[in-house]
Amino acid sequence: MAPNLANDDGRKLFVLDTNVLLHDPTSLFRFKEHDVYIPIITLEEMDAHKKGLTEVARNARQASRYLDELLNATGEGCLKAGIALDATGRADAQGKLFLQTEVAGSHLPESLPGEKADNQILAIVMALSNQISDYHRVALVSKDINIRIKARALGLYAEDYTTDKVLEDSDVLYSGHCRIDNQFWLRNGRDLDSWQEAGSVFYRIHSEDVRAWTVNSLLYDDSTDDPFYARVVSIDGDEAVLQTIKDYGHSKNNVWGITARNWGQNQAFNLLMDPNIDLVTLLGQAGTGKTLLTLAAALAQTFDDKRYNEIIMTRITIPVGDDIGFLPGTEEEKMNPWMGALEDNLEVLTGQGSDSTEWARKATQELVRSKIKIKSLNFMRGRTFQNKFLIIDEAQNLTPKQMKTLITRAGNGTKVVCLGNLAQIDSPYLTEGSSGLTYAVDRFQGWPHFGHITLLQGERSRLADYAIEIL
Repeated sequence: MAPNLANDDGRKLFVLDTNVLLHDPTSLFRFKEHDVYIPIITLEEMDAHKKGLTEVARNARQASRYLDELLNATGEGCLKAGIALDATGRADAQGKLFLQTEVAGSHLPESLPGEKADNQILAIVMALSNQISDYHRVALVSKDINIRIKARALGLYAEDYTTDKVLEDSDVLYSGHCRIDNQFWLRNGRDLDSWQEAGSVFYRIHSEDVRAWTVNSLLYDDSTDDPFYARVVSIDGDEAVLQTIKDYGHSKNNVWGITARNWGQNQAFNLLMDPNIDLVTLLGQAGTGKTLLTLAAALAQTFDDKRYNEIIMTRITIPVGDDIGFLPGTEEEKMNPWMGALEDNLEVLTGQGSDSTEWARKATQELVRSKIKIKSLNFMRGRTFQNKFLIIDEAQNLTPKQMKTLITRAGNGTKVVCLGNLAQIDSPYLTEGSSGLTYAVDRFQGWPHFGHITLLQGERSRLADYAIEIL
């Protein structure tokens, strides 16, 4: 059962739990020069998950295909000696794959019944640890916290699968804004060019400060009576061009009747209303205005500017409490219960103006709803959206693969906006570091047609703000 390995070669043997393959089928090839071991029970559990159209089922089938390709490329005679993981062209995978060929294991404490799948995997890890030389560490890799705790209690090595983590700490995630200190203009006043164009003031700055900036990020100084807000338009080495942003806090610049209440919302409006920005990500706690600002910008650009011909809204359907079961109706009718945020904000946006009659408000609501389509994530694959305003709500619950699938649906003239709160991840296998929203912010950072802002100030109500602070 134990792999036949050279003594003290510096490599490790990673035993994969089923949930790792169901989370990321390519995990087989993500351990570089180290070896991978798959127990029979892992294959059994993977086989039980392969049916259906869910992401887990697709991953189970893909992992099985990878294993089949490796076996066909090397032949079954290599099972005991190990299958080279680079046999199918994956040059980064320099280790070997071992499949369990013997039914064997170690005795576990009586409190851990042997028929349970997790305990069978622990028994295999224990047996491998006892049989293989100390120069070669055996480690269990699992997304399940409890099995990792049990493994450590038994004196075994166990770790999380972190290869797909973008960041170890979400606090270092790009925020989209940077406060400049009160010495900024003294340091950079000499090599400063400024000019006016199209109602904005532009500044060209040569400074070492530029190295810490990102294109389309907000620079601000709100420590004076005359605050300064500017967006980084371009960066070339130590040279940057700044542009003062439009003040959407003023009533004359309202967007579908909505004005910005703080500098974060103002920057969000600047990104949402800019036709040169193709992808916008808005992060923030509940009540910061993410959905309201986005819908207002979408309606203004669809009805007033005629920039987009339709608004599409989607989100992943993960319940917070107990599931309410199957929902009747069409795709849009099934998605309606998940779109409470859309309904709440549409009431605000279509109820503007107390002088309008009930008939006028209802007519406005019907007109607005005719331009908004609610779509399910399950039917996005293969589609292309042209001249659409695509809103992805609750994007923190998307995996990086799902995020890629959605963003790549964008055709010519389409703007994609991702909304989310990393503190409200409901997906069991995602963390702040591995969320698809974190992945998008990190990978698109610095692209001239991408904008991001983390909203910090809640504007829902004093009750909601205080609840967020103390609860």
